[in-house]
Amino acid sequence: MQRFGFSAGRLPDEALLSGLATGDPELAVTFVRRFQHTVFGVAVAVTGDPQLAEDVAQQTFERAWRHAQVYDARRGSVSTWLTTIARNLAIDAIRARRPEPVAPEDLDSVLGAVSRTPEQYALADEASTRLRAAVAELPREQGRALVMAGIYGMTAQQIADWERIPLGTAKTRIRTAMGKLRTSLASSKRGDDGQ
Repeated sequence: MQRFGFSAGRLPDEALLSGLATGDPELAVTFVRRFQHTVFGVAVAVTGDPQLAEDVAQQTFERAWRHAQVYDARRGSVSTWLTTIARNLAIDAIRARRPEPVAPEDLDSVLGAVSRTPEQYALADEASTRLRAAVAELPREQGRALVMAGIYGMTAQQIADWERIPLGTAKTRIRTAMGKLRTSLASSKRGDDGQ
């Protein structure tokens, strides 16, 4: 751009976006510098995590580069288009972020453990003790599926993949475990009320 006697920084947003699509390095750097604070600001506002926001900002510029040719000025400014991309990517990043579940092979020891120490009794109320006991009474594969879904937020498909079982089997295990748990908790509550 300097060879033509003008600075890329003075180009309109649409021209910079077109230059980004052509792969011109000077225009790409100018484009990123012009919008980096805005894009990063949107990403931080949505994610609340500066490190994740950096990843989202980078993905935003990569997506803008790949899809620059489909930008339509009639639908909004380049800034609006770019911040929409950043916002959508940030929301996707948040949705994809899940706490790391305990390895399913470690669930056997977790499911079998019922609090027995005075400290654990003091911390756990009666309802949670009944719940843990009811889950521990479930057949092992149903208890594992229930804990994976209910506590660790895994989908039936993720459970099926992890356990290497058909999807229908995973769904059946979760549904059956929930039914047994409801029945067990309802009967123990009726037993308490009758005393």
